[in-house]
Amino acid sequence: MDIVYIKELEIQTVIGIYDWEREIRQTVSIDLDMATDIRPAAAAEDIAKTLDYKAVSKRLIGFIEEAEFLLIETMAEQIAAIVLSEFPVSWLRLRLGKPGAVTGARDVGVIIERGERPDRLPLI
Repeated sequence: MDIVYIKELEIQTVIGIYDWEREIRQTVSIDLDMATDIRPAAAAEDIAKTLDYKAVSKRLIGFIEEAEFLLIETMAEQIAAIVLSEFPVSWLRLRLGKPGAVTGARDVGVIIERGERPDRLPLI
């Protein structure tokens, strides 16, 4: 199994439980590893036969910019559901960060894995 990834995708959204957070847009940062088979695309030199990371990015940007979330955990689960249901991905690892949320920390967030984990993943 192969991994297609997106690293440090930054998106502005409404996220947080405090009243002041509900009135501003904050940056969230996404790292996404997605298990897929790239061999058909490589053999045919055809983007239609692979997982298009630009299409995934555009879908997530559109969704996250329009939605509002109380918890980063909720956002993570919804991102995973979109990717697994709309793209040829059997497993994913998502790191979702909220930079600046904790004074003194560069970033805080969650890491989740969803889907059927392949027996063999490339080392990254």
